Amino acid sequence: MTEAQRPIGIFDSGIGGLTVAKAVAELLPKERIVYFGDTAHLPYGDKSTAAIQSYAIKISDVLLKHQCKVILIACNSASAAAYQLLKEYTASRAKVMNVIDPMVQYVGEHFSGKRVGLIGTKRTIASNVYQRKVDKLEASIQLQSLATPLLAPMVEEGFFNNDVSQTIITTYLQDKTLEGIEALILGCTHYPLIKESISAYYSHHIPILDSSGIVAAYVKEYLQKNNLLSDQLTTEHKFYVSDYTRSFVESTKLFFQTEVELEHYPLWE
Repeated sequence: MTEAQRPIGIFDSGIGGLTVAKAVAELLPKERIVYFGDTAHLPYGDKSTAAIQSYAIKISDVLLKHQCKVILIACNSASAAAYQLLKEYTASRAKVMNVIDPMVQYVGEHFSGKRVGLIGTKRTIASNVYQRKVDKLEASIQLQSLATPLLAPMVEEGFFNNDVSQTIITTYLQDKTLEGIEALILGCTHYPLIKESISAYYSHHIPILDSSGIVAAYVKEYLQKNNLLSDQLTTEHKFYVSDYTRSFVESTKLFFQTEVELEHYPLWE
């Protein structure tokens, strides 16, 4: 196997990262994906930094065994808690990427001088990672951040595009913290699944920034610059879960339009 033919590893606490995996697969159809959904420990948003780092190391070991050329942390909470650690841990064995840096770069390029809202898990918002990175841009962006902890588990349980989800979404978006925003960052990879409902709340008048497409473009740019684009899809994508759940089975089928084979891989036995 050449270096370019090595797969792209992607992981998340559950189905949220599938939004990123789908975008990568669509933009880079010749790339093979190895996906790990840590369903035994979801959601990551209410876990400690130490716990998330421990999960991330064990998952990266699985992805490194598959000789992944890239390990993409498709989770904002894990990106905030474990990105630097994983970079050091994997060293030259794989390129580690997160979902925060591409979004911050995009916001800096398109929303200089604007008031931008951010919604995410408690862990992501409390880490202040978006604020620190946006401040470094010196682009006069006013970031208005709100923790929305019920949204990820709601999506994970299949409650979206119905009255229950709309009530919860509306309650959060009415918070004064988000008043006057000119764009909204979806700071959790689960949230693209409720993007339409969020956009509808704002009568589709403000941009709702979904990281999946932005991150996929970032991955493509890196592979192109480093001559790592695969020229053929050698085998099927691979999906692992730390706990087998019916919702994950249904979600993978929905995202990839085909029955996928899930392999149960407990992180602790």
